Amino acid sequence: MSDSVLAEIKNDLAGNPATERLKEELRHYLTARAEDAVTRLGERLGDRVARLGEPGAAKSGLGKGLVEGGKALSEGKSPARAALAAGTSAFKDALREKAKSLVGAGRTSGGGTAKSVTIVEDIDVGVPVREAYGQWTQFQEFSTFAKGVVSVETADDTTTNWKVKVAKSTRSWQANVTEQIPDERIAWTTHGAKGTVRGVVTFHRLTDDLTRVLLVLEYAPKGLIEKTGNLWRAQGRRARLDLKLYRAFLMLRGEATDGWRGEIRDGEVVVGHDEAVRQEKQADAEGAFEDDEYDEYDEYDGDEEYDEPAEGDR
Repeated sequence: MSDSVLAEIKNDLAGNPATERLKEELRHYLTARAEDAVTRLGERLGDRVARLGEPGAAKSGLGKGLVEGGKALSEGKSPARAALAAGTSAFKDALREKAKSLVGAGRTSGGGTAKSVTIVEDIDVGVPVREAYGQWTQFQEFSTFAKGVVSVETADDTTTNWKVKVAKSTRSWQANVTEQIPDERIAWTTHGAKGTVRGVVTFHRLTDDLTRVLLVLEYAPKGLIEKTGNLWRAQGRRARLDLKLYRAFLMLRGEATDGWRGEIRDGEVVVGHDEAVRQEKQADAEGAFEDDEYDEYDEYDGDEEYDEPAEGDR
């Protein structure tokens, strides 16, 4: 069939009054079916309202939606509006449950129910291990380079109080060092109203002037902002950035601002800073003395000629 014939038939149908009437009847039919479906839904809503008083019946998203639909019917609204109210309520509840399942998503730690996320970051710093470790022990210095850290106050050798800016709010928490071994590792826990953290940082000598710093954090958020940040892994990005800022701060100086040389085990100080410094000085002095004795012994290498004493000197 040629294109001209098809075009002629199409024009005839378009101009035929019967075609217009068929379209109108089809629209009426579809409208009637839609109204019937909404009416049946409204009747079912009315039938189920009586059962919503049973214990636990309104806990689900559908149950809550039926409550909203029943209220709309009792207020004299049309079945269509009642159905809309029910659907909207159920949709909101479903969306809320989905958000709950996503926010704070992470592994469950320690067999508990709180969701947590584990952060692992490392960085190489061009200073000796002693300098890298010593700078990390100066917690009060974190506010000078770490992003968002407002202040750090030292309560005692194991306890510090932190204030950190998160978005437009300020968060406070207390950090307790549970283990600290000079030039090797520092482990701690923090507790605050908006979350808890378990952390450990270790220091690994690569060369005399190059140290690898490994940071591991287990973060369990509580607040809305913190949980939202957890969803987008904002804490991991913050830890990575703070490590870079720590490296820049330390390497631009070339040495640590100071260092705490004490030792902590199970949250208790077993060796104080002053005692540790005395022990190190004593060990250095003993090592220097042994080196001097070894150098004096090396002065005689066995090649010098031994002079036999004269007969009168015997």
